[in-house]
Amino acid sequence: MPSGPDQVWVQGRVTLEPRPRGIHLVTREVVAGMPPIDRIDVGLAHVFIRHTSASITLNENASPDVRTDLEEWLRRASPDETTWFRHDDEGPDDMPAHVKAALMGSALTIPIADGRLDLGTWQGIYLCEHRVRGGARTLTVTAFGAAR
Repeated sequence: MPSGPDQVWVQGRVTLEPRPRGIHLVTREVVAGMPPIDRIDVGLAHVFIRHTSASITLNENASPDVRTDLEEWLRRASPDETTWFRHDDEGPDDMPAHVKAALMGSALTIPIADGRLDLGTWQGIYLCEHRVRGGARTLTVTAFGAAR
């Protein structure tokens, strides 16, 4: 749908640098790489990760223990040493990474208010890298709403 005098639609891609397995706060990178949302008064931003062995989530950004605890839970929920997985085309962390990505999710929808993401005080966007070495990850960000 094209932008009109009363609405704005923008879309872009954000590439996140490669990271090791873990839960990584990426809010600043996402905001810096997003398409311009400053023209949107009230709207939504849809953030989609274009990978099947990594995920994104929204969670507390104040305590680093949250990241550690989430990663530990994921490690226990779907460990690399799971022997009954059939899919292991890219190694022992392949299928466990797909399970973790399915659990954590591939998209976020975040409100836009006054041209900015309307995150809560303690909320941050996290890249959940489920592979030992996952490489660069790409997000598609689509934002839309009422023009300012």
